[in-house]
Amino acid sequence: MKKSFNIRVYGWLMHEELGVLTTVENIQGKWYRKFPGGGLEWGEGINECLQREFLEELNLPIVVKRQLYTTDFFQLSAFNPQDQVISIYLEAIPQSSTSFHEISSLQSHEPTNLRIEWIPMHKLEAELFPLPIDQMFIERMKATR
Repeated sequence: MKKSFNIRVYGWLMHEELGVLTTVENIQGKWYRKFPGGGLEWGEGINECLQREFLEELNLPIVVKRQLYTTDFFQLSAFNPQDQVISIYLEAIPQSSTSFHEISSLQSHEPTNLRIEWIPMHKLEAELFPLPIDQMFIERMKATR
């Protein structure tokens, strides 16, 4: 069987009062907390991927500010033993036309598979996230704040 790379792009969207935006998603019958985002598609850049994912999942137009972290260790996919996962985390902000009310009342476009949760920074812990790359990313973000 052919081994391949699975490139994932995730957004770090933080609001001073609400905290960090996370999603809880049903993947293969199990719920996973993660950051909004998903798989890079052929022909897309990483910024375009994240913008598409935020629109698809949250109906939220965003602007990508900067790249925060890219996986720097080998990680086998939890869902496909033939895939090596590479995750890219980008800092995102809502487009300027988005109000505080719209951000605080975000609802998923896919309510049966995905829900939205804001986690205040003081409660953000790696253990809340089951996937190892997310855990590593959270520890790095906490160390820089």
